[in-house]
Amino acid sequence: MRGFKAALLGSVMALAAAVGAVPNEAQAQGQTLRVGMAAQDVGRLDPHFAVSTIDRVVVAWMFNGLVRFKPGSINPAEIEPDLAERWESSADGKTWTFFLRRGVQFHGGFGELTAEDVVFSLRKSGTAASSAFAADYRAFQNVEAVDSHTVRITLRENVPSMLGILTNYSGGYIVSRRAVQERGDAFARNPIGTGPFALDRVTPNQSAELVAHQQYFRGAPQLGRISYRFIPSDASRDLAYQNRELDVNYGRADQTWLNRTRALPNTVVDVFEPGELAILNLNTRQPPFNDIRIRRALAHAVNRQELVRFRGQDVTREGQSLVPRGYLGFSNATPLLPFDSARARALLAEAGHPNGLTIRVIHTQLPEMLTMMQVLQQQLRRSGITLDLQVVEHATWHQQIRQDLSPLVYYSAARFPVADIYLTQFYHGRSRVQTPTAVTNFSHCDQADSQIDAARVSTNPEEQNRLWAEAQKILLENVCGVPLLETLLVFARRDNVDYGYELKGSMSLGPLITEATRIR
Repeated sequence: MRGFKAALLGSVMALAAAVGAVPNEAQAQGQTLRVGMAAQDVGRLDPHFAVSTIDRVVVAWMFNGLVRFKPGSINPAEIEPDLAERWESSADGKTWTFFLRRGVQFHGGFGELTAEDVVFSLRKSGTAASSAFAADYRAFQNVEAVDSHTVRITLRENVPSMLGILTNYSGGYIVSRRAVQERGDAFARNPIGTGPFALDRVTPNQSAELVAHQQYFRGAPQLGRISYRFIPSDASRDLAYQNRELDVNYGRADQTWLNRTRALPNTVVDVFEPGELAILNLNTRQPPFNDIRIRRALAHAVNRQELVRFRGQDVTREGQSLVPRGYLGFSNATPLLPFDSARARALLAEAGHPNGLTIRVIHTQLPEMLTMMQVLQQQLRRSGITLDLQVVEHATWHQQIRQDLSPLVYYSAARFPVADIYLTQFYHGRSRVQTPTAVTNFSHCDQADSQIDAARVSTNPEEQNRLWAEAQKILLENVCGVPLLETLLVFARRDNVDYGYELKGSMSLGPLITEATRIR
């Protein structure tokens, strides 16, 4: 959160300056799409630091990648041109050349996109100090501008999906070099991209207002504005939707909510991929979870079937490994420790806690995640494990769990659907939090590093799958994490809201609002 307070205090003046550079007609023409989000506020709108669902949803409307997932899809086979109109790769897969579209304009009068912006963006993405996704780019040896509209990327080693880390997702977003350099930390609240919508202003704890980018290279958007409204209370957000104050509403992955909302007039509920895999990550380096008996006790105390019944069959499915189902390299060959309350209590007693154990846990106030943690709290209590929940604002939670302030971290995430990225970010030694190369390895496990590394550079698909399966087996046997649920994404919308595509999946974890989106 470096520079967050400074950016917040300066947001009104800085954003006013940015809005002045946006054509006035963009603010006057077209309809406004009102989107309700379960959030107190946005966190960081620098896309290379957008790690929460709240931030990921909105940055996808403002930025592009060299390539993109086809709108409505998360199928890697459907990746298509975005800022790059075409590309080539060498026979060994280690040299890639991208040819940029000409005439692509940044928001706010920041000029035409050039190869220098792409080089700057990818180097920024690959640097831990300027990106939360730097680990994804460790194989990059060099990124260079061949000319004003050609970029060459040289790899030290092959990666399982080169195009995947260059999509309109996470570190693949391209930013304005000049805007980042001029605005510094303030860029996190005053971003400049090339997407169909530009940030107009952020009103803290109320909304982020976006305006159509009339010079968008795919054509001016049909919508004039997007009002992205922060309404953390589910009840308040649902009421606003029912009162027609919202056109799109962030939904609860809950069967009761789903059934009730589907019954509303003129309403469509979209349930879509990717399934966010929720895992209890256990810090194996610190008490009490440095004792594997306690880690196993907690695993035996979790009843996944009960969790699915609570959330609903239409929106959830049991987690089966430390990699989500459907990812390339997913394996469920290693059985999870089954729910067994008696065994959990016996392990606690064996570890010196015959009367049970209390664990202080920091957790987010984000309603959906808090509700699930409270259900888990009840489950674990039956087996003698008491969670003392310290509930904090979502951005604060992200900050504190990366400081190792919680021995147990409930984390729900979707990543590019290849096992390598999930295993690397959550379970590789280089990704341990509180290290210079930290990502999201809250468990501090590193036992499967050699398998993860070997799979990444292998050019034999069968060997890759074998190594990924072996890595999952090792990590599960060490109880680095306890898989819980895979929760599908749920948004409600008025039936006159046409996204311009069929929403089957979205790597930004929310509907992608494009130039084709309209209100009929």
